[in-house]
Amino acid sequence: MDVKKLFDLTGKVAVVTGASGVLGGCICKALAQSGVKVGVMDIRPEPTQALVTEIKRAGGEALAMGGNVLDKAAVEKERDAVLKQWGRVDFLLNYAGGNNPKATATAEQPFFDIPKEALERCLSLNVTGSVVPSQVFGKVMASQNEGVILNVSSMNAFRPLTRIIAYSAAKAAVSNFTQWLAVHMAQNYSPKIRVNAIAPGFFLTDQNRYLLTDKSTGARTPRGEAIIAHTPMGRYGEPEDLTGTVLWLLSPAAAFVTGVVVPIDGGFSAFSGV
Repeated sequence: MDVKKLFDLTGKVAVVTGASGVLGGCICKALAQSGVKVGVMDIRPEPTQALVTEIKRAGGEALAMGGNVLDKAAVEKERDAVLKQWGRVDFLLNYAGGNNPKATATAEQPFFDIPKEALERCLSLNVTGSVVPSQVFGKVMASQNEGVILNVSSMNAFRPLTRIIAYSAAKAAVSNFTQWLAVHMAQNYSPKIRVNAIAPGFFLTDQNRYLLTDKSTGARTPRGEAIIAHTPMGRYGEPEDLTGTVLWLLSPAAAFVTGVVVPIDGGFSAFSGV
């Protein structure tokens, strides 16, 4: 065994959905630095193109992709563009997702009054938004007899957080889907098709920054303080903290790893609070 090749991703092709977000953008750049050709897929054209430009300026290879992850025909169109450009898809990273503030229980909006439409929107974005790209790009992997799908779960899937009912349920479903798809692809298509997920702990993103920190002072909110108190490493995650685990799960080093959900949480899931 040549240990140096265990983490070699040179020449592989990846598609990353939700790519222009804080976490997705970071992993796109890391993949490009690892010699991966990156399909940068996001519904927002301007930040998508900006990220592709940044990757190319740094010497990487990238393709700007649009497409709504809830629209199978739109995703298939983007699949065809990637295949025309590079001829294959080795990795799919499902980063598209997020909470819907209207599906959150608050003093102003009790659980009993949360609109059904808000619940459905959050569940659809996170669950269907992982299933549809997995169908479209997983079919390519089935024809190749190899590939890796990586979903993004959350600490909410291990223990639901207060208030965010739909997001917690959705990420639990993503974890379950990850396990289901890992078995399905290995048994029905090829054992060289692997499906795993990461479960990030608490990272400051555009969506949660002002839930965890005060907008005017930058100080932690009471919710932010509670999170840090239950995170043994005593800090929020940085986007780069995801990189090593993601690259490992995509690489030949994880050739016998499928159907797992890996916490990247500074110890949050291991701590009882006592």
